[in-house]
Amino acid sequence: MKFNTKTIHGGQTHDPAYGAVMPPIYQTSTYAQSTPGGHKGYEYSRTHNPTRSALENAFASIENGTYGLAFASGLAAMDAVMKLLKPGDEVISTNDLYGGSYRLFTKIFQDFGIKFHFVGMEKASAIEDYVTSNT
Repeated sequence: MKFNTKTIHGGQTHDPAYGAVMPPIYQTSTYAQSTPGGHKGYEYSRTHNPTRSALENAFASIENGTYGLAFASGLAAMDAVMKLLKPGDEVISTNDLYGGSYRLFTKIFQDFGIKFHFVGMEKASAIEDYVTSNT
């Protein structure tokens, strides 16, 4: 599949319930269960839902990946990525960033031993000065 087609149809299948060519947007918060915990893949939209699954599958397809992840906000995505790091790791960040991102880095993750460098991104050479085996 070429890129333009992949951006529209990648990772998608026909809707199994009614055969819609494009997956519908599900606007429900809860899903029927045969028994408590006996669901068909989805229980509660906040944790997992077919609309988000379709988006994640599309992202994975576009990037030729196996999985894709969608988050409700940029900070949620940043939080997830930061949790992959360990004490002693270093992060190079732009010095022109959203205040919430700055606080997430300095008020939360810095306390876990992660070091942050806030650098102007105008010149690649300025960034190179901060690259170490821990970045």
